Amino acid sequence: MTTNRLEAFSDGVIAIIITIMVIEMKVPHGASNLNDLMPVLPLIFSYVLSFTYLAIYWNNHHHMLHVTKKVSGSILWANLHLLFWLSLVPFVTAWIGESGFIHISMAVYGFILLMAAIAYFILQNAIIRAQGKDSILAKAVGSDIKGKISPILYIAGILLAFFSSWISGALYVLVALIWLIPDKRIERVLASADTGE
Repeated sequence: MTTNRLEAFSDGVIAIIITIMVIEMKVPHGASNLNDLMPVLPLIFSYVLSFTYLAIYWNNHHHMLHVTKKVSGSILWANLHLLFWLSLVPFVTAWIGESGFIHISMAVYGFILLMAAIAYFILQNAIIRAQGKDSILAKAVGSDIKGKISPILYIAGILLAFFSSWISGALYVLVALIWLIPDKRIERVLASADTGE
């Protein structure tokens, strides 16, 4: 099976997840000045952070499937596993926004991010296993420093959430910033393959 159906399905699910998140944001009634928007700032911040994470996953998922030749059953299940954890993002996004970033909500938010990262790692490895160790994806992933640092920062954020929601949140923002820096590994490997290097 080619990747077309898998990519289209994943794109659709991620689009629905983002739509659900934005629907959760309620317009403050009777807001006549900026001070009236203060109560919804936590919701806006949680939405922006979660949207950024979903955009990062969508972008990296797209690049990963771009170099995937065919899809196996294990890849399909690994992809569904990733989409399951991403589908919980609207719930925890609303929770941290509405609760004002209380400790338990920040810990659960970090747990969902950690499980999504693990699911992405499983999907990546399923593709590498199916394509072989000499595949473009295997070469591009290499030592995967970002992929190794992220779970450590998530675990730290989960544990620190019980002491300071702000430090926990700062770690989650840090991981997003690490991944926002464009990752050119796949493009570099594709370019070198095209030039025959």
